[in-house]
Amino acid sequence: MAPPRNRRPGFSRKAQLQIFTGYLLAFTGAFAGLLLLALSHFDPAAFSAVRSVAAELGAPPARLFTGMRVGVQDGWREVAAYFNAGSKNAELQREVERNRIRLIEARALKQENRELRRLLGLIKQEGRPVATARLINSSASSSRRFATLDVGSRQGVQRGQPVRAQRGLIGRVLETGPNTSRVLLLSDAENVVPVRRARDGIVAFSQGRGDGRVDIKLIDIGINPFKVGDVMVTSGNGGIYPPNVPVAIIEKLTGDGAIGKLLANPAGTDFVIVQEMYEPELVDPEASGLPPANTEAAAPLSAPRKSEPVKKPAAKVPEPAAPATTPAPGASTTPAQPAGQVQP
Repeated sequence: MAPPRNRRPGFSRKAQLQIFTGYLLAFTGAFAGLLLLALSHFDPAAFSAVRSVAAELGAPPARLFTGMRVGVQDGWREVAAYFNAGSKNAELQREVERNRIRLIEARALKQENRELRRLLGLIKQEGRPVATARLINSSASSSRRFATLDVGSRQGVQRGQPVRAQRGLIGRVLETGPNTSRVLLLSDAENVVPVRRARDGIVAFSQGRGDGRVDIKLIDIGINPFKVGDVMVTSGNGGIYPPNVPVAIIEKLTGDGAIGKLLANPAGTDFVIVQEMYEPELVDPEASGLPPANTEAAAPLSAPRKSEPVKKPAAKVPEPAAPATTPAPGASTTPAQPAGQVQP
């Protein structure tokens, strides 16, 4: 006999307990979700603290699962490499010969660049690494793009510090906990980074699209100079991000710029470096040998020619007045009479 479609637990205590437990868990999860939603809307600071605590609690299992995933991937690579070792050996030998020639050329270029920097008095500035961290998780499908690191304020990580991987820039630190940090990725729509084209220095800025790519927008709107395949690096303008860090490669042109693909993919990145915030140094005109901006030495380029001075007429010198004479004692002080009058 076939069982009825609508089976009820009847008097089975086990079935009733399972149904009750399912309803209880569903109600608890819905209530907790509504509570967190209300907390994030009315009190963002408290919600940030709750999120930091949740990240701290979830860091150990996330670190464990990440290590297991990396171990499984490495194991499959080892097995595949064992079967392909014979065919790759000859290819690697040929590549070694090619790389040996390129290495010699690169050393020559490095020496030449060192000499040029010494002549120009340039010093290469790079942010000092604060900590090396493992990227334990990252959002790949939501509209906001964040990642979590397994280092925090106890390791010296602070808000605003840039985070980079071996292939390029990842983002910047948004929040810090004692042992975890939250990173705002480059693909997030709220992250704007000043960039320039690597080969000629055309300045622009990148803004995340929320889909793993970035918009490269020109500052001076005009003819679009970008080409597919151009590499964009950080310019260092405005601080925070150090200059010359790879950001993206252009894969599609638009009306006011281009769309770029990030060179450093957080989903495929295991370890990252947290650096100090970049602060451009002010150039001292006296130390660099440049003339000050308000001196007369720079004036002849823009100042008009000086005309001949106009001679002013000499001012008339007044004649000295006759000195007043003091009358002798007993002399008359009667004023002199005009001629032809007789004194009475």
